[in-house]
Amino acid sequence: MTVDREQVLRTAAALLTRRATATMDEVARSAGIGRATLHRHFAGRDALIKALEELGLKELETALDDARLDEGPADEALRRLIASVEPSAGLLAFLLTENQLFEGDVYDGWNRTDARISALFRRGQEEGVFRIDLSHAWLTDAFYGLISAGAWTVHDGRAAPKDFPYMIAELLLGGARRSVKQ
Repeated sequence: MTVDREQVLRTAAALLTRRATATMDEVARSAGIGRATLHRHFAGRDALIKALEELGLKELETALDDARLDEGPADEALRRLIASVEPSAGLLAFLLTENQLFEGDVYDGWNRTDARISALFRRGQEEGVFRIDLSHAWLTDAFYGLISAGAWTVHDGRAAPKDFPYMIAELLLGGARRSVKQ
């Protein structure tokens, strides 16, 4: 039987995001493989976590590139980002819960992606599209939180994957948009 390494990582991310103390046995069971098979791919928990961090950052950076954050109005770029990150939302949720533990290359990668998202919100504020009474750092953290919550909601079957971009964009933009008083 061929093991889809990325699918194992996505399953592990979903489990570990909800239950950080899950054992390697539990990770293997949730992925539908044996513990020995899991250990052939990941020598231990540290190797599994490192692989999750690397895949998550790689996919987040790809989503950022695909979203073309510097093109068009900031709110449109944000909608593209939400749609681009949707397939990796579970990995992003894992990264968010693990980011206090980052070090070395992973820490640098997280800071690079965080800076790009924060710059998008800053640009939207400068364009007058996003509220200026909320810091770009807070809007960035709200983005992460909504992506993570959306990933859990879809994973638990409480929302359809096709609804993910709409749910996130409408809630985030509804709260982030600057209202013009008339």
